[in-house]
Amino acid sequence: MKKLWGGRFSKNTDKLVEDFHSSISFDKRLYYWDIQGSIAHARMLGDAGIIPKEDSRKIIEGLEEILEEIEAGQVEFDLSAEDIHMNVEVLLIKKIGDTGKKLHTGRSRNDQVALDTRLYLRAEIETIQGLLQELLNTLLDLAEKHLETVMPGYTHLQRAQPITFAHHLMAYFQMFVRDRERLADCCKRLNYSPLGSGALAGTTFPLNREQVAQELGFAGITMNSLDGVSDRDYVIEFTSCASIIMMHLSRFCEELIFWSSQEVQFIDLDDAYSTGSSIMPQKKNPDVAELVRGKTGRVYGNLMAILTVMKGLPLAYNKDMQEDKEGLFDTVDTLKKSLLVFSPMLATMKVNKENMLAASKGGFTNATDLADYLVKKGLPFRDAHEVVGKLVAYCLSKNTSLDDLTLEELQGFSPLIKEDVYQEISVYTCVNKRNIPGGPAPEQVKLAIEAGRKTIKSFSNQG
Repeated sequence: MKKLWGGRFSKNTDKLVEDFHSSISFDKRLYYWDIQGSIAHARMLGDAGIIPKEDSRKIIEGLEEILEEIEAGQVEFDLSAEDIHMNVEVLLIKKIGDTGKKLHTGRSRNDQVALDTRLYLRAEIETIQGLLQELLNTLLDLAEKHLETVMPGYTHLQRAQPITFAHHLMAYFQMFVRDRERLADCCKRLNYSPLGSGALAGTTFPLNREQVAQELGFAGITMNSLDGVSDRDYVIEFTSCASIIMMHLSRFCEELIFWSSQEVQFIDLDDAYSTGSSIMPQKKNPDVAELVRGKTGRVYGNLMAILTVMKGLPLAYNKDMQEDKEGLFDTVDTLKKSLLVFSPMLATMKVNKENMLAASKGGFTNATDLADYLVKKGLPFRDAHEVVGKLVAYCLSKNTSLDDLTLEELQGFSPLIKEDVYQEISVYTCVNKRNIPGGPAPEQVKLAIEAGRKTIKSFSNQG
């Protein structure tokens, strides 16, 4: 096949180079956005009088027919046409003749691909935001059911203080809210049309860049032609946002895996989101959670890849930048699949409240509250800390807990301890008295859930 750019060349591209050079195997997924961009460009060329209106109409009709044929599975892309842009143009010329050759007037593949990837990514971000919203709603629904479900909170994976399962879930809610906001912020910066930047220096044709940007729903146009074709910040920023989301999912998965273990048994993942062993018939493995945790490294790798590709590139376009797409597509696919499976996995799990409560009563999670009790009785905190530390050591030597010590034993460490201590160090009291904004008291978590509902509603209002 004769190359559309082949006028300067006297030899055909080597077959090995053609295979190595071609990107159609992966950038074909941009076909819809490539055609939408071309339709807007063709309409503008006709409106601006750069090409005859009739030619503009024929090109648009031809592109619309090609889109229908691709979506009907009637088109086989040609490796020799290199990429999705050239494939569509070749198909157009075959369909409407030489008029199709006018489509590329005032345009380069450099600004064309920058346009396509921005359009593609903008649409995918909207889908991902919807999946995050589903996850946020799932977390709120779960939290509402577990306002009174007491569990141990951890530091260093050691039992630390009693909280509620609702409070724990709402911590992840806050993370995923920030994730959604980061994506919205990323979208603001990518939502500018680079079309009209040409190869690097714009064009001599009087293009109406603003018309194309408006038709395609952009907030405006890029303001420098060099930057318009060489910028991949939006790919890097999105992949960074995706990496943070995957990190949050992975942390959550790590806890689900821990909680579902036989040693802990805080939760039981639904059979539909677990798998078995090929040799051990008793096994029920949290493979979905483990896969999400594992795929996080894959997304991190894509971020490092694009950062490395871009770090040494001079302005403007370089062929290295073709390497942005596979990692971007893989990041989008991996993130979407992870979010799709994560929400129903959470919604269907069984929460073992009794085991959570029993664990919260062990490990001296009420030790800080005993120290606070002594402080309220007038003992300086550092002295109270030492007293309780000695009490914990005593309990460990007797294989017992603070709650199970007699009043006489407790008073042997401090005469300030009275009968009311048992109520003060109950795990329910420990949770309920932490009644400040952001705390685990059910009253505060309920307020946080209500605020979360409003946050989600505001997202919906923003579109």
